Amino acid sequence: MAVASDQATSICSHCDRVIPSSNLDLHVAHCSRKLEKCKICGDMVPKRHAEEHFLSTHATVACSLCSEPVEREVLAVHKGENCPQRIVTCEYCEFPLPAIDLFKHQEVCGNRTELCHLCSRYIRLHERDGHESRCNGGTNNITESSRNTSPAERDRGAPRRQPHEVSKKRLLFTIAITGVAVLFGSLIFQRKAEDSQVP
Repeated sequence: MAVASDQATSICSHCDRVIPSSNLDLHVAHCSRKLEKCKICGDMVPKRHAEEHFLSTHATVACSLCSEPVEREVLAVHKGENCPQRIVTCEYCEFPLPAIDLFKHQEVCGNRTELCHLCSRYIRLHERDGHESRCNGGTNNITESSRNTSPAERDRGAPRRQPHEVSKKRLLFTIAITGVAVLFGSLIFQRKAEDSQVP
């Protein structure tokens, strides 16, 4: 309910809200008896829910990824943006890995080379964007790949697989191996359970 601008107002000493002066005594009596100011965020919380408010908002919990203590209300932000163990993707090969390992991985991965189809030169992946913006398709300087490629392949301009194709195959392979391992493990567990039940 909006307070009329010409009506006299006062500030509640308990919750610091602007209250019409005619209602101040009643408001202060109710406010001081029923509400409590959170010492951390300053929100007014019903006294009977103060502990629940603290536990659900401000209590420290351990991050399930890195075990670092984090306030519950910022846990989602921590896991999504700050946690060193959150999974991120390499910009060159699209391989998922923990954020803490990304820099070292990309240092190595970015130095791999790929053939530029315009100028038939092998370009380091971390230089690819800049090269593509200024490449004019000249073929006078063919450089060697960091991999052992035959001169015939370089002359033909043999296309290399794109990084996302490799990562999809790697992901499918990993899923298949994991599935086989889980199936094998469950069979062993089932056999042990049956052996332990035999008198």
